[in-house]
Amino acid sequence: MSPDFDVLTIGNAIVDILSPAEEDMLVRLGVTKSMMRLIDAEEAERIYDMMGPAVEASGGSAANTAAGVASFGGRAAYIGKVAMDAFGDVFSHDIRSQGVHFETRPLFDGAPTARCMILITPDSERTMNTYLGACHHLTVDDIEEKTVAAARYTYLEGFLWDPPEAKKAFRKAADIAHAHGRLASITLSDSFCVDRFRAEFLDLMRSGTVDLVFANKEEAKALYETHDLETAVACLRRDCKAAAVTLGGDGALAFDGDELVSAPASEVEELVDMTGAGDQFAAGFLYARSRDLTLAEATRLGCLAGGECVGHIGPRPAVSLSQLARDVGVKLPVGEQWAEALPKI
Repeated sequence: MSPDFDVLTIGNAIVDILSPAEEDMLVRLGVTKSMMRLIDAEEAERIYDMMGPAVEASGGSAANTAAGVASFGGRAAYIGKVAMDAFGDVFSHDIRSQGVHFETRPLFDGAPTARCMILITPDSERTMNTYLGACHHLTVDDIEEKTVAAARYTYLEGFLWDPPEAKKAFRKAADIAHAHGRLASITLSDSFCVDRFRAEFLDLMRSGTVDLVFANKEEAKALYETHDLETAVACLRRDCKAAAVTLGGDGALAFDGDELVSAPASEVEELVDMTGAGDQFAAGFLYARSRDLTLAEATRLGCLAGGECVGHIGPRPAVSLSQLARDVGVKLPVGEQWAEALPKI
């Protein structure tokens, strides 16, 4: 069966609420800048009341990546759990309007839709306060075999490793993907996430459950408890088949087997908000690899998408990534012609 989706992403379906914040607000909340922390419903309401004018949109790391793939002209699908409430409606309408296939059954009773209050300080760092709500109710029953089997890449966000049932859901998805000759990938998401699940992430890599790993340099170093990036990359090359590591202003590097490449960071006129930069790097990289572009081309497209993201508030592309790629001289595959030759689900 030929792939009907370039990329299927699985993650926490969250409504992002983004707002500028001064450093003293973080002090009053008692939070560490740049980290992601999990909060309860009461704390979510308290922070929301403290925030100023905000942008609200469908979010969550894997959903952001799906939106980026669609912006490149790729065929993207998403699995994540929302509730039957106002925020659930916002999430569902928003992600579908961006061209992403989303048909996960909503939660009818129980916790409300998740939301993440993202505080953006003047230095463009983002501090995330996440109430997972309905995300905890994603289970193996939400993993549809036909959707996973139809995607060339299945991509999991590391944040999904917090809800226990979601772990089982991803393992099921990875098994289905491999049974149909597809590839499974994971992003480590956050160094604090790595600290919580280091042993499990390493097992996913060493067991071959995942074929491709995404990390930024801090996550890669945290995974191997080292301060040396070269050591971390060497360990990654030992433990997994392929990986891409973002390096901030130094661009990114990637390897696939014996091949190792790097790409410079895209030029950015003004660094506004780093929210979603890693998500969009993954979008560019996965889109390129799903269309059989080279490892070097994939790394370049990842840097291009990540660079576009940091120039504005919000984790989704503000312009068409396919047009942006053409503007800088990148020749993309003609997706419409390929799609016509594929069977539909």
